Amino acid sequence: MNGGSASGAVSELPVTGLETALARLVRPGMRVALADGCGTPELLHGPLSRVAAGRAVRLVLGWMPAAAPDLDASAFADVRVLMGGPGTRAMVETGLAHVVPCRLSAVPALLGGPLRPDLLLATVVRGRDGFRFGAEVGYLRGLVAAGVPVAAVVATGAPCADAGPPLPSDQVTVLAETDRGPAELGTPPPTAADEEIARRVARLVPAGARVQVGPGRLAQAIVSNLDVPVRIDSGLLPDPVVDLDRRGLLVGDPVATYLSGTRRLYDWADGRRILRPIETTHDIGRLSDPGLPPLIALNAALEIDWDGQVNVEGVHRSAAGMIGGHPDYAAAGARGHGLSVIAVATAHRGRPTLVRRLSRPVTTGSHDVDIVVTDRGVADLRGLNRAERRRALRAAWGDELAGGEDGGQDDA
Repeated sequence: MNGGSASGAVSELPVTGLETALARLVRPGMRVALADGCGTPELLHGPLSRVAAGRAVRLVLGWMPAAAPDLDASAFADVRVLMGGPGTRAMVETGLAHVVPCRLSAVPALLGGPLRPDLLLATVVRGRDGFRFGAEVGYLRGLVAAGVPVAAVVATGAPCADAGPPLPSDQVTVLAETDRGPAELGTPPPTAADEEIARRVARLVPAGARVQVGPGRLAQAIVSNLDVPVRIDSGLLPDPVVDLDRRGLLVGDPVATYLSGTRRLYDWADGRRILRPIETTHDIGRLSDPGLPPLIALNAALEIDWDGQVNVEGVHRSAAGMIGGHPDYAAAGARGHGLSVIAVATAHRGRPTLVRRLSRPVTTGSHDVDIVVTDRGVADLRGLNRAERRRALRAAWGDELAGGEDGGQDDA
């Protein structure tokens, strides 16, 4: 770890000092990008909001996995959300922020074009040869390469898992130093349904494969059930990867762009060259490269319709989900010599997850779904026509949870 404890501060400026320093950098009318992930510079959320108020400042946000109570969306002339998460949910649902529907691999193009920021606020760690990013890289490296200046908080309590070179020193303005570590995301114990799904999924993973995993209790159960050596090639890297390594089943260092877990993960990741930019991690061509081990893309879903289309953005008015890398990894798994697997419980809070019509737009098309795994069965959709796919999906849920009568026409 880079040093220090997870709480307290080393040399944080008084709030007024931070606001004064930010006011010199944040000009009226400019667009500001905030580094996302568990290591977002939380120390700057409140000062930035106060500096932006009344100055027509626009804000771009990515993945915000933890609450952000000091970030006041109403202070900005416009807030664009490229991914989502608990930190943006309230501002989206109240209309103070606007979600841009895009797959994660498209984010660099947006930030290099119509949403190009004038300033990046980020957390960095100090190494012997200069500054690097710590618990996330995401779209940050691309902005630095494009010449966007960085206003930084140096976090001595953050891991250094950035695989890239030192940041250009003349591009970084240090505003404060803190010993706060990244936000810690705890995971509830897996349910019985999660464990049943995980056992079925584990049987689909061959030895030596590259595996994409996500956060949450289902991912925890899936990783815990793996019993063959695998590589991890994923957008998010969660805590269960530490257990995989301790069981001797992790081949090489993982490839990811965000750390997503607790102090246990951050300590394990510190000093490892793990985190790479979205341009690398979510490159469908790289992910589906036949010269690499097969990619087994393991994704979840909020809803699946009778044709196998997937929604992960939210249910009805809830903005609980996000597109993220779901369609990138699903497409790569289906396109390459691996698999695109959707793992989902047959019901959530008493409601079936297989529905006649999705309550939100399609996140991942049915043509990028190979296998759907539930707690009641497995629907292998490869090579099936539309009618056969519907029947296979209904069988994986059971008639009482299949969302009513099938109104579709049989395909030839």
